Amino acid sequence: MTKIRRSSIEMDKEEFRKIGYQLIDDISNFIDSIDQKPVTPNESPSQLQDLLGNSSLPEYGRPATELIAKTTDLLFNHSLLNGHPKFLGYITSSAAPIGALADLLAASVNPNVGAHILSPMATEIEKQTIKWLCDFIGVPSDYGGILVSGGNMANFTAFLAARTAKAPQNIKEDGIQNKSNKLTVYCSKTTHTWIEKAVVLFGLGTKSVRWIPTDASNRMDTKVLETTIKKDLENHCLPLMIVGTAGDVSTGVVDNLSEISAICKTYNLWFHIDGAYGVPAAIVPKFKHLFEGIKEADSIALDPHKWLYSPLEAGCTLVKNPQHLIDTFSSHPEYYNFGNIGDDKAQNFYEYGLQNSRGFRALKVWLALQQIGRNGYKELISEDIELSEMLYDLADKHPELEAVSQNLSITTFRYVPLEGTKNKEYLNTLNEAILNELQTGGEVFLSNAIVNGQYSLRACIVNFRTSREDIKEIIEIIIRTGRKVHLKISQTEVE
Repeated sequence: MTKIRRSSIEMDKEEFRKIGYQLIDDISNFIDSIDQKPVTPNESPSQLQDLLGNSSLPEYGRPATELIAKTTDLLFNHSLLNGHPKFLGYITSSAAPIGALADLLAASVNPNVGAHILSPMATEIEKQTIKWLCDFIGVPSDYGGILVSGGNMANFTAFLAARTAKAPQNIKEDGIQNKSNKLTVYCSKTTHTWIEKAVVLFGLGTKSVRWIPTDASNRMDTKVLETTIKKDLENHCLPLMIVGTAGDVSTGVVDNLSEISAICKTYNLWFHIDGAYGVPAAIVPKFKHLFEGIKEADSIALDPHKWLYSPLEAGCTLVKNPQHLIDTFSSHPEYYNFGNIGDDKAQNFYEYGLQNSRGFRALKVWLALQQIGRNGYKELISEDIELSEMLYDLADKHPELEAVSQNLSITTFRYVPLEGTKNKEYLNTLNEAILNELQTGGEVFLSNAIVNGQYSLRACIVNFRTSREDIKEIIEIIIRTGRKVHLKISQTEVE
């Protein structure tokens, strides 16, 4: 006779079904009505703490039905909704509903995708997902890779592989501090802040970064890049890698990847592409030319939770030679028994990245790739870009707006009062105040960019719910808000 352990954490089938059905109903209603809610409730930390209550850790448990119902209310009615059609801030997409179901399914099985023996089917799904992502962006399927939490971790993983591949072989034993030739890293001044974190956390130091200026189109100036490398070599530095950006976070510009690749080959440097945001646009024929040179990259970072509409967290590192990942991250302590499976060679993802225990991130990406398909993604990404171009055109034509830049699905622009252009300092102050008003108002959520010294409003469209009508309404909201904020600031100056 089977003995059943009674546990307060377990649910019987009927209880789980009842709670689950109610939760699915509530989520369905939430998604269906998300456009009718404010983008953000604009509540302070203290207000939110009051809602949670300041009670201490409970001594005794409470019914799951009650807890799920209360938590559903807290999240649905007191969150910033990046699934709202008027959320265009930063680069967090609306999450595909199939991804939410995938996360529930993944959590139910709860595989540890660190070793094949611990996650046989999940491991194979992640391997297939990596191959599909390679195909998606147009690199050979023999690239290897790993799913990680997001852009920082994707870039960190590639950075460490580059350090292993290009630094002297004794670096693992002797460390960086014993290097006589200083390792140097090259990137555009517009590169995401992950590079600063990487050189600090992984021992190179901030002085190892060579910030290369951009040209008139805001791409890395490759002439200055090559001159800088030559100078470093003359000064007994050891150039390590060049980071090209495929869609910078402020304006969406893609660096000249072909020219960077050629320089990497000339000087035997690791070529890394930070494509966390922009590289999925390579699937659109009209924009494929922007990504020429991508097949030469030693490593590529991309984030499915950005322009592939996956729920957080889902980043990815792709590496031309997967052995570089194994050389960097693999270890074999005596308590690991993760060998081959019969005659097959097992792939253990703990050897490909920083984590040993890993969740099943790949499932939501794998399912969405199948549900949407190549043609579906071409259409969605193309529509996002068209909406961004529409926003730029409307801003350019409006007498109270100044269009600043438009690349991929990012548009920057600013509000300029009708009575004439004020000085640069005033316009910067005004637009910063407008952004603060917009981010707390609940009607639309934008972010900012500094473009040629101009504080600009920035809209990034990676949102399958945003429509042409939303774009028109956003223009109206910004004009109304701009007039109000300008009047308030002007009155304050008079007083």
